[in-house]
Amino acid sequence: MIEGSPGPSHEDVNGNDDEASAQDIHQPSIKTVRSFWQRIMSRNQKLPQKQAKEAASLGKIFNLLRGDVYEVAQRFWEVDSLIDKPIGLLIATFLVWTLFGPSCFLGILAVIVAQIVNAILTRALFRWERVRRAATDTRLQLTSQFVEAIRHLRWYGWQNHWLQQVMDARQHELNIRIITSLWSILIRFTNSFASGVFPVVALYAYTLLAGHELRIDIIFPALQLFTMLETRLRDIPGLITSLINAFIALGRIEDFMSEPDKENLPTELLPNEFHSRCIDIDVTIPKGLTVVTGKVGAGKTAFLQALLGELDRLGGSVCIPNQMVGYCAQTPWLQSMSIRDNILFSAPYHDQRYKRTLEACALLPDLAQFKHGDLSFVGENGIGLSGGQKARVALARAVYSTSRVLLLDDPLSALDHNTAEAIVRKCFLGPLMKNRTIVLVTHRTTLVRQIANQIINICEKHATVYDKKTIKLDATESSLKMIDHENETEVETTFEEETAAVPDRFIEEEHRADGGVKARVYWNYIKAGKYRWWLTLVLILTIYRLMAVGQSWFLKGWGESYEQTTVHRGDTSNLSPRPSQDFWSVSNLSLDTYLTPPSPIDQLPSPREDVRPWLWTFFAIISFQAATLLFAQLLMLVIVYYAGQSLFRRVLVRVSHATFRYLDTIPLGRLMNRLTSDIGVVDGNISEQFQVIAFQAIIWISSVLVIATATPVFLLFSLALTVAFVLIFLRFLPTSQSLRRLEMVSLSPLLSNFGELLHGLTTVRAFHAESQFQNRVISVVDKFQGMDHFYWSLQSWLMYRFEALSAFSTFCLTALALHTNTTPGLVAFVLIASNNFVESTHALCKQYGQLQMNFVSVERVDELLHIEEETPGTIDPPAAWPTYGSDVVFEDATLRYATHLDPSLINVSLRIPGGSTTAVIGRTGSGKSTLAMSLLSVIKPESGRILIDGINITDVNRQALRTRVTFVAQDPVLFPGSIRLNLDPTEDYSDELCTEVLKRLCSRHGWDLGTHIEAGGRNLSQGQRQLIALTRAVLRRSAIVILDEATASVDHDTSLEIQQIIREELQQSTVITIAHRIEAVKDADYFVVLDQGRVSRQGHVRDL
Repeated sequence: MIEGSPGPSHEDVNGNDDEASAQDIHQPSIKTVRSFWQRIMSRNQKLPQKQAKEAASLGKIFNLLRGDVYEVAQRFWEVDSLIDKPIGLLIATFLVWTLFGPSCFLGILAVIVAQIVNAILTRALFRWERVRRAATDTRLQLTSQFVEAIRHLRWYGWQNHWLQQVMDARQHELNIRIITSLWSILIRFTNSFASGVFPVVALYAYTLLAGHELRIDIIFPALQLFTMLETRLRDIPGLITSLINAFIALGRIEDFMSEPDKENLPTELLPNEFHSRCIDIDVTIPKGLTVVTGKVGAGKTAFLQALLGELDRLGGSVCIPNQMVGYCAQTPWLQSMSIRDNILFSAPYHDQRYKRTLEACALLPDLAQFKHGDLSFVGENGIGLSGGQKARVALARAVYSTSRVLLLDDPLSALDHNTAEAIVRKCFLGPLMKNRTIVLVTHRTTLVRQIANQIINICEKHATVYDKKTIKLDATESSLKMIDHENETEVETTFEEETAAVPDRFIEEEHRADGGVKARVYWNYIKAGKYRWWLTLVLILTIYRLMAVGQSWFLKGWGESYEQTTVHRGDTSNLSPRPSQDFWSVSNLSLDTYLTPPSPIDQLPSPREDVRPWLWTFFAIISFQAATLLFAQLLMLVIVYYAGQSLFRRVLVRVSHATFRYLDTIPLGRLMNRLTSDIGVVDGNISEQFQVIAFQAIIWISSVLVIATATPVFLLFSLALTVAFVLIFLRFLPTSQSLRRLEMVSLSPLLSNFGELLHGLTTVRAFHAESQFQNRVISVVDKFQGMDHFYWSLQSWLMYRFEALSAFSTFCLTALALHTNTTPGLVAFVLIASNNFVESTHALCKQYGQLQMNFVSVERVDELLHIEEETPGTIDPPAAWPTYGSDVVFEDATLRYATHLDPSLINVSLRIPGGSTTAVIGRTGSGKSTLAMSLLSVIKPESGRILIDGINITDVNRQALRTRVTFVAQDPVLFPGSIRLNLDPTEDYSDELCTEVLKRLCSRHGWDLGTHIEAGGRNLSQGQRQLIALTRAVLRRSAIVILDEATASVDHDTSLEIQQIIREELQQSTVITIAHRIEAVKDADYFVVLDQGRVSRQGHVRDL
């Protein structure tokens, strides 16, 4: 269908004139999509880490995959149009020339002028289309960042602020879409008006200048040729726009593919400098354990990144052996699969080595708690595991690998003291580490100092290397144990391989609707576009169709008026039925057998006397038609704007208030698929398809009325024809809907794989796992394109039958018309109506089917409008709640994440005194983070109560609760922009106060409020990100502050400083610290020990 055409021709409706070539055309389209997706995947793996995340953010990757690649691939469907349309235009022009002679020259000149004007307009459209795609990139980037960070935003109560930022980007995108659409509409109007002016000018030259009579045998063949010319001229703007979009898309893909590759490193480690963290170092790393230490932001992670070749090298050379490296990132990267699959990472399964790895990484006690052991799914990025469990699974992946070199970036920081000590003893001193080169970044130096062969201390961007002989024990850190060994019960678990168990999937299969698209979905879309605009559009299209019928009727009257020479025009007194006409022939009824009331045509003078009034009237009809078309297009623009704006806002608001369980169980790729691909369909031509269906319905009704009035026998045949079309269509529709849904569902894993790759790119490259991801993506692409192939094959099945039925119907209707004893003008008029009837019946079935297919995307968007929302809470607390010094009380509280899962906390009863600092300790996975989340009402108790300042928080308004209780996560999320924006995006605090707090906690780093932060804090270390998160907490000074391993990635000295600052700045607050670090426990007033979801001990720290 040509966009913007209110009434597409037969060729427009079917998309291609030659349906037999559809399959041949589809094949290169499929191959193009597959090739580009594979190349984008491969290219993304080769980009330097910084460029991979900046130049190709998740939103931009999605836009490249679903927007630009398809924009290029779909142009194969227009290959025949590139040949057919210009040739058809030339042939139609030649035939008009043979019919009118040199008289049509002025009409051709008008068309040429219109195309010159269009060339100028197209240049402007090209420029704005580039701007529009950039705006779409921005909106998708913000959307992906918003979805990724939604949990953290809601913990702080900031989701509405960031939601508004996304909506502002969406508004900007829609504004640019309006501009590009206006240029497109102007181009279409120019062509529509030019195609109408062509016959007017040609008839002017033929009748007035050349002096010829415009008889029936001239006018109706000319009318068909003019229609052909109009169709071709209307097709050209859409074709040009498509080619412009494809050219822009190809340029964007080329820009992405032109990014410089990641540098391959040479073979020895020499003095070197790195752009991201400049480190001057000259070191050789021997076999055995090398420990890297240093303060926050010193460059420890950068050192490992440099060894992997992930930083920009400014000089010197770096080398490690050209082989796989077992890399464990500071922020653990896990895939949405089972624990076993994450550890194996496509490596062969060796039973003994695998069991030893689980034991060495202290995973056996955790697996014993899971229903399906290591076959349990971890969710997207390990959302189903605690922070310590994720760290140990990532460590186990590196340990299990056959790599001789292991680079481990602070895997001990998220672990409790006993677990970390066990890993040092069983892993680093165990048989799995023999003859391996291990580089371990850690702040917990007392655990590994005695077993290290070398220690590298990075300070002020320089490194000091201590060999084994010069390493001295640091006695400043206490050897205090978190739990007395006398009371500690060692868990001995025998792990047996499970082969028959079918694990519960943490992530459910994507929902796929059955049957036809529900009427509710259509109604919601129509409602989003505003009823008044839809009703106005139907009225305008009706007027447009009446003008089209009136144009044919006017030309019929013009041709017949040359025969009315004996009767004065406008005087009907002498008119009578012609005796030669058989009243009952064929139809028993004919219009010409009765006198009709005077019409406006009768008021015009005879064209033999003066043809100018006829030309002016015809020009007025053509102009009014073009104006009506323009108005219809503007109305469609308004409808698309309102529908796109309303649906996107409602969906994003719904997602931002969804239950946390929903966010835990839906992959980011699946959600982004609906917010990109499906929203893109909503922004596309769905509204135009509604317009086409409405227009074709009007054509169908008007054609039936004309046929029924002129020759009722045609009506019987037409109804039979309609039944045949409908029966074929009803057989086609259910299968095509199912295939369309399968196609859209099969796309989500592809986008999820790209998202996983983008976040774990360094790990993938370190393990030399690029081919593994490449093969996985190719497999997903093949599955997706299999559904796509079947879908379009079914379209061809339908088109073969429709084409055959249409040809047969046209032949039968023509034969019936020729055997009626009516005037030539009426025969031509009825034939036009009959042809319109066949084409409109064909078009209605085809377009309704296509609308159903595209409404699968609207259906998928509509499903997001019905996801379960978090209950907002019924109590608006007092403005001063909670007061400083408020107690936090758990009364026999039992909490679980989902009804089918085991409880995470069981019958917890404890009281945290107001104004105190309480340390919550215990083994990883014991329920510490669950306890913290419960204080934000992320998880509601299934029994018992949680009270803050005497109020049951289950009933408190969630937004009020989360803005008054501050939670600092172990892995904080930062947002692109300034530090000021990250500290206080809602601008509740003054710049002076923000600067004061920032200097208090981060004075050594030289930051100010204007310091730029990249998305996710990529330009900062993990410890620096934690410092900014702590600065947020101190700035807010909430009455209740929860610190979940908030200093885990901070060095010992800095941690002591932070504890002192927190004690001073938050002395009136109730501080709950989830900690493994001894200094954090020593600085607390009280402690609570959790063990397998229960409180095992609690009391004053002096009693620990």
